[in-house]
Amino acid sequence: MKTSVTTTTLAPLTLAALVAFFAMTAFASTSSLRAAPLKVGDTAPAVTCVTDNGATVNLGDVYRKNKYTLVYFYPKADTPGCTAQGCSLRDAYDPLTKAGVSVIGVSLDTMEAQHAFREKYHFQFPLVTDTDRKVKNAFGVPGEKYDSRQAYLIENGKVIYADYKGSTTQQANDILAVIATNTK
Repeated sequence: MKTSVTTTTLAPLTLAALVAFFAMTAFASTSSLRAAPLKVGDTAPAVTCVTDNGATVNLGDVYRKNKYTLVYFYPKADTPGCTAQGCSLRDAYDPLTKAGVSVIGVSLDTMEAQHAFREKYHFQFPLVTDTDRKVKNAFGVPGEKYDSRQAYLIENGKVIYADYKGSTTQQANDILAVIATNTK
């Protein structure tokens, strides 16, 4: 009889321990899906993504085809700060492209929202729809409901500049200044 009492007492404890173990394992595996934010010198992720016009793009191919690639993240299409950031890059598009920069914007917005945003403000560069969070997670961009505003300048597949606050009205000037310093 003593054995059955011991078995009965241990069974709930064992079940509770197993539930706790699986809960911790599940939490650890979901929190590891997002990498740490990229730093200068890190290899830029060569993930495949979809643009506002439905084109599939491999970022690794973009890095190889251009001297520099600017991948910038913004919280939400057609909001004041995100519009200012995009318009900064739009307005300086000629100097950026002359310096060899390919610009790609990324947010969690739908393809339709990204396309409408790009058309409304006449952005010359693609906007990536990252509804599956593959790009943001590869770059380590924080934010649950919205991406944090960040920008990464990439040369030869390596991050040469990381802006963890993501300038709004000065984003293009910041990038051009980095390139000017980089070429000296």
